[in-house]
Amino acid sequence: MPPWGLLVLAVVSVDGRPVRLQLCDTAGQTWQVRAHHWASAHLSWRVHSSWPRHAYDEFDKLRPLCYTNTDIFLLCFSVVSPSSFQNVSEKWVPEIRCHCPKAPIILVGTQSDLREDVKVLIELDKCKEKPVPEEAAKLCAEEIKAASYIECSALTQKNLKEVFDAAIVAGIQYSDTQQQPKKSKSRTPDKMKNLSKSWWKKYCCFV
Repeated sequence: MPPWGLLVLAVVSVDGRPVRLQLCDTAGQTWQVRAHHWASAHLSWRVHSSWPRHAYDEFDKLRPLCYTNTDIFLLCFSVVSPSSFQNVSEKWVPEIRCHCPKAPIILVGTQSDLREDVKVLIELDKCKEKPVPEEAAKLCAEEIKAASYIECSALTQKNLKEVFDAAIVAGIQYSDTQQQPKKSKSRTPDKMKNLSKSWWKKYCCFV
């Protein structure tokens, strides 16, 4: 996700249609994404990312105000933080489903590069903890009915593109069903293969 004040512009191709995305950081951990079909219709959708950190507790009353009209939730936890994984089912999913019962969720395991890091494993062992098993995360994704589960690393950039590909497909599909329930065109995870690789070349400016 972009640091404060960073505006990210990107171009993707979905079902053969060019789509321009705009992603920027705003208060309350909500990222507003505007997608424009250059040749025809206009589409605007929102991505809300819930980062399970205790520092965000002060937003408990304000955060739900940002959930309205959200089309896709990226629910993130660290694979080397069992407590953040526990918060997924105990805190974040109940809150999300209370305010947005139908919006799709993509469960994202971050910091996958640290899963076998010796220093991290030693620190976890001091607390008698271990990294979150991938199988446990996948089971959680099934239980909360997430659209998908993806592990990624910001350091190595492994699967970062896959996270946003999944968000784009799920977000647009959900937006279509909300706007045109009878004429919605089906989009499956297989369609992610058709997403343009060029969108990953981000155009950034600081504001």
